[in-house]
Parts: sequence; C-alpha cells; structure tokens
Amino acid sequence: MAETIQFFKALADETRLRLLHVLNRYELNVNELMSILDMGQSRISRHLKILTSAGLLSWRRDGLWVFYGAVHEGQGRAFIDAVLPFVAEQEMFRADASMAAGVIEERIRTTRQFFNAIAEDWDDLSRDILGSFDLPAQIAARMPEGGVAADLGCGTGHVLETMLPKAKELIGVDGSARMLELARRRLADKSKAVSLRIGDLEHLPLRDGEADFIAINMVLHHLSSPEAALQEVRRVLKPDGKLVVTDFDKHDNESMRVSYGDRWLGFTGDMLAAGLERAGFAVSSASRFPVEKGLVIHLIEAGLAR
Repeated sequence: MAETIQFFKALADETRLRLLHVLNRYELNVNELMSILDMGQSRISRHLKILTSAGLLSWRRDGLWVFYGAVHEGQGRAFIDAVLPFVAEQEMFRADASMAAGVIEERIRTTRQFFNAIAEDWDDLSRDILGSFDLPAQIAARMPEGGVAADLGCGTGHVLETMLPKAKELIGVDGSARMLELARRRLADKSKAVSLRIGDLEHLPLRDGEADFIAINMVLHHLSSPEAALQEVRRVLKPDGKLVVTDFDKHDNESMRVSYGDRWLGFTGDMLAAGLERAGFAVSSASRFPVEKGLVIHLIEAGLAR
C-alpha cells in the first residue's frame, strides 16, 4: 500500500506526469528534457529526482552524461502501464511526444552527417582502434555457408567483402550514403549479388525473416536506441537464423564521442545479454577481445529464443 501511495504522490504534478509520459517512450538526458518541456535545469532535475525516488524512473551514467527512462519491470512498470493510457491522447502530451521524436530525429541526422563527413577516413580510424584484431575474419568464421547474410551498419564494406565467399546473397545496410558509396566501389568487381541499402537500424529496409545470418558490428554504441535495433533484427532474422553482435565493453574514454561519433561508451556483457534477451534472443556464446586504446570488444553469438 505504501508503494502505491508513493506512486500517486509522485504523479500528483503536471510536470512529473509529462516527464514520465515522454520517458516511457525515450531515454533522454536533462538537456534534452529541458528543450522538450521548455523548462530550466533545476526544475527538471528536481522532478526527475522525485520520480526516480518513487521507483518510476531509472537512470544510467554514460561517461559525463546521465540518461533517464521509465522502469522496465516491477510494480512501477505495472503502475505506469495502468496510468499512462489515460493521458496519452491529451493535446499537451501529444505535443511533448512530438517534440521528443524531433530530438531523436535530430540525433539520427547528426550521426548521419558525422559519418558522411568522415567516410573517407573510416577504415584508417577503425584500424587505429582494432589494431591487429581481425574483426571481419572473426565474423566470417562464425557464418554458416549459403543463405542470405546481412551486415547492419556495414560502413565501407570491409566486413561484407570477407562475408562474400560464404553467402549466397549478401545485404549491407548503413545510414550514411557516403559510406555505402565507398562500399559499392569496394565490391564493384565481385561476382556475387550484393544489395546495398540505405536505412536506419531502428527501421531496417529488410522484409520479415529475410536473413539467415546477421552481423551487427561496432554499431550499437552509435544508436539512440540499441534495443529498438535489436528488436528490428529479430523481425528480419529467420526463425532458425544466427546473429553475431560485436561492440565495446563499457569504458570511460570520452574522446570516442568526438573522434568516432559514439553515443554510448560501450556496454557491459550483462547489458548486451539482457538487451538481446528482451529483444527475443538467446545467447549461445560470448567472447572478449582486447584492442587498442585500452578498449575491449565483446563478440556475442545468439539465435532467436524458442
């Protein structure tokens, strides 16, 4: 009973109700919330503290940034699911949701512009991080023979090129038109059919169940919503298909945001496994590989949960 009263008290304020409504859809930082609600930092922070203390919001620190979102489970989750349908269609809350969607779209535009600008240098930048670690070879070694294979966030096509000998058909997806143009040049003289498609990983340009094998390499840390991308991967992977995910372990190198356009400073193995599980996958193996700059790469193999 005490917990329920605490929930009601936390939402007995219009601003906190607006915050919870937005954060139930998106994970956002204080600056973004200030822009969406047109309020000052101290006011936003005070209300976030109340909602968090009540058990309706959770937060995570990523380097110098702190992000807030609605809780995913427990009594707080059940309370949110029961209450928010009563406010979602009101004009003020629709306007907040529209503003938040605009913030996310701006994130995507900024990332796309960044990768278009550095596309020519991307292979060199990648080598600076990977060093002697042969990521394309690691992916190809875990690929099954034949079928339709896809590299999501394919960049300049380095991994795609290594996947070619084992795939019957190959699909590369990237949000940067310039990256795809460089991939097209790299693969121009290859005999096998390769389909290069521009698109966001949260809204993949693939049919349901189109791919037998999917690799998503060093991409999740660039995305606003890695879990939305994993849910899309689940949609386009065949029921008996295989997924390989590689990404950085959690680190505190803030310079990666500027030099490489990173939005997340990596993920712990538990974070990746939990995200995959929530998206409907079952992890079959997980490995770690040290690379340059004191960074470590996770390599996880998974299939759809039965």
